[in-house]
Amino acid sequence: MLVTIASPRPAWLRAPAPAGQNYRDLKELIARLRLHTVCESAACPNVGECWNQRTATFMILGNVCTRRCGFCAVEKGAPLPVDYHEPARVAEAVAAMGLKFAVVTSVNRDDREDGGAELFALVIRAIRERIPGCGVEVLVPDFQGSHAAVETVIEAAPDVFDHNTETVPRLYRHVRPGARYERSLDVLAHAARVSPATPTKSGLMLGLGEAPGEVLGTMRDLRAHAVSILTLGQYLRPSPRHLPIARYVPPEEFDEFRRAGYEMGFAHVEAGPLVRSSYHASQAVR
Repeated sequence: MLVTIASPRPAWLRAPAPAGQNYRDLKELIARLRLHTVCESAACPNVGECWNQRTATFMILGNVCTRRCGFCAVEKGAPLPVDYHEPARVAEAVAAMGLKFAVVTSVNRDDREDGGAELFALVIRAIRERIPGCGVEVLVPDFQGSHAAVETVIEAAPDVFDHNTETVPRLYRHVRPGARYERSLDVLAHAARVSPATPTKSGLMLGLGEAPGEVLGTMRDLRAHAVSILTLGQYLRPSPRHLPIARYVPPEEFDEFRRAGYEMGFAHVEAGPLVRSSYHASQAVR
């Protein structure tokens, strides 16, 4: 059972408020091009820092998710029609921002046979056509375990294939209803089998009631399934309607997990209270 903690948010878990000219410019650009970002839709605490550095994670296939994960601030409900002009608008935004590395994610689209894989491939190709040499990381849903969907994305040659495990297996029923731990591991492993040269990546939220040993066990599972980049961050409750926080994980514990990750053989581990899946994404690839 997940329970709410009574302690206030610690000082080391406070991010700067969104502000600055770059932030305002990017907000206007996203609105003008009728795009969505996970930064806004998922209430990311790093939106001020990232947007002022002119980086953003684009969210394709609309901003309404077909699943009802208890941790996520993205709107849930009936999916929106697929917009086949969206890839060109994402590429236009990447060009306007002068990005050398773009991150693209999506809502779950369980209404579509391929889970939205086709649109991921179209976006990758549109970015590369508009900005040759631009790196692209994709943070994909589980595509309901479809190997064909994974292959559709991999064939478009992303620089990083990311799928988040989100939590430890014991908490899946509470945290990720509609998802399965083994299925997520299989999606990552299949991407690595299809394209061994493409780094695979996954991330976990901590503070939902998992034990340290469970985190380490999940990290070992990810390495055993060929994941090379790992992110670990603190779960932050978007609203009282979402899952409660069981505890705030201190920075020194994240440091211990980072050390353990490198000992397990991860090529890069980004771990800290405010870390999110696309945080410092381009540095992780380098």
